[in-house]
Amino acid sequence: MATILGPSSAAISASCGSLIYPSSKLVIPSISINTGSCSWKKFYGGIGIQGKKGKPQFHIAVTNVASEINSVQQAQKLGAKESQRPVYPFAAIVGQDEMKLCLLLNVIDPKIGGVMIMGDRGTGKSTTVRSLVDLLPEIKVVFGDPYNSDPEDPESMGIEVREKVTKGEELMITMIKINMVDLPLGATEDRVCGTIDIEKALTEGVKAFEPGLLAKANRGILYVDEVNLLDDHLVDVLLDSAASGWNTVEREGISISHPARFILIGSGNPEEGELRPQLLDRFGMHAQVGTVRDAELRVKIVEERARFDKNPKEFRDSYKAEQEKLQQQIASARSSLSSVQIDQDLKVKISRVCAELNVDGLRGDIVTNRAAKALAALKGRDCVTAEDIATVIPNCLRHRLRKDPLESIDSGLLVIEKFYEVFS
Repeated sequence: MATILGPSSAAISASCGSLIYPSSKLVIPSISINTGSCSWKKFYGGIGIQGKKGKPQFHIAVTNVASEINSVQQAQKLGAKESQRPVYPFAAIVGQDEMKLCLLLNVIDPKIGGVMIMGDRGTGKSTTVRSLVDLLPEIKVVFGDPYNSDPEDPESMGIEVREKVTKGEELMITMIKINMVDLPLGATEDRVCGTIDIEKALTEGVKAFEPGLLAKANRGILYVDEVNLLDDHLVDVLLDSAASGWNTVEREGISISHPARFILIGSGNPEEGELRPQLLDRFGMHAQVGTVRDAELRVKIVEERARFDKNPKEFRDSYKAEQEKLQQQIASARSSLSSVQIDQDLKVKISRVCAELNVDGLRGDIVTNRAAKALAALKGRDCVTAEDIATVIPNCLRHRLRKDPLESIDSGLLVIEKFYEVFS
C-alpha cells in the first residue's frame, strides 16, 4: 500500500513574511513558494527570482524538514496528513505474530539491527511494515540538521553539529517522529548516498552536498521491499553503511561523511531469488511469513480489508484505542529498556546454543541478548526469563546457520531443538 511516509510538505502562502530560512548548509529539499510584491532577496540555500515592478514574484527556498516546526507549519502538516492515503492500522493486522513481534522489538531497541521478512506473496508483508509508521515514537534531534543528529550522542551527530558542540555553541533541540524511508528498487546510487547540489553550484558557484536517502534515514527506518531483487551496487552501499554506521561520499572533489544508523527492514519472496549472504547477516532478526490456512481467519482478513477499502477513516477510528495502547507500550518499553537485566547463567546458555549450532561470528549472541531484553521490556518486566529467549532465539539465529542443501527440516526448528537441549 503506497503512503507518504516523510514529514515534508509544500507550504504556499500569500505573504513575504512567511518565507522559511534554512538553518543549515546541508539541506533536505522542501519547497516553499511565496507570492507577493516583495523586493529582491537572496536566499541562503535557495533561489530568488526577480520579476517586473508591481508584478508578483516568486521566491523558492530549500529548507530542511526539521525546521518546519512553527505553529503555521504544524497546521499545514496536520492538513497534509489528512490528505495522505490512509495507512492500514498495525493493530488490525490479523495473525503474522512472528513478523509483528520482530518489528516491535526493533522499534524498542534499534540496535537489534533490523528484520528480514521472507514469505509468500500476498501475505501482508509490505502492509504490516508500512502500518508501523503510526506507532513510531518521537526522538530528540538538532533543529535544522538534515541528518537528524542526536544532541546527546556524539556518534549520531553530523560533522557541523559536532563542530558546534566543540566550540561550545548552544544547540536548538526539537522533537520529531522517527522517520520511515522507502528505498525503491530503481533508485540510483547518487539518490541513495547523496550527490552534488547542482542548484547551489549554478547559482552561487560553490560546491555543496545534497544529502540522499541514507541521510534522511539516519536514526530512522530504511525499508526495502523485494530486497532480494536489489541491484548489487546498492547492496554494496547498504553493506558499507550498515557495517560502519556512517556514509562516506566522494563526488567531484567533495569528500563528506555523515551518520547513517538506521533500522534496516527488508521483505521479499524467497521464490524470486536468494539474498546475498553478507547482506542477510546484517539483518538482526529474520521472520518467516506463511499463508494463513484457516478458512475462518482468511474470511476475517478479507472482511477487514473490505471494511478498510470502503471507509478508511472509520476503520482507522475503530482501532484508535488499540493503536494508542500499543504506542504507550512501546514508549514505556523504550524508557525502561536500560534497566532490564539478564542473568549470567542465561547469557552463557545463549552462547552455548550459538556455539553448538556452529553460528559464525558473535552477532547471533549479541542480537539474541538484545532481543530478549526488548521483549522483557515490552512485557513490563525488568528481568529476562528463559521463555523470552525461547520466543526470540529462532528469529535471531535462523538465517545465520550454514545452509545444508540436503537438510529438509526448517532452520528455525533446529534452533528450537538445540535451545531445549541446552536450557533443559
